[in-house]
Amino acid sequence: MGRGRAKAKQTKVARDLKYRSVNMDLESLERELRGENRQQEDPHDEDGLSDEYADLAEKYAHYGEDD
Repeated sequence: MGRGRAKAKQTKVARDLKYRSVNMDLESLERELRGENRQQEDPHDEDGLSDEYADLAEKYAHYGEDD
């Protein structure tokens, strides 16, 4: 019992996905799946991290060190 609502929701989602027209950027998807970057990495960035993750890298840098 209780499966009725879940099944109805799954059916609704499946119908929505089937009949909704979606504009997909297939070239972008292909680049992502191949692992190619949109932007060239900064050669001056020694650890390869982007600026948005640099603060997190500093915050958690001590976790990799042996105590």
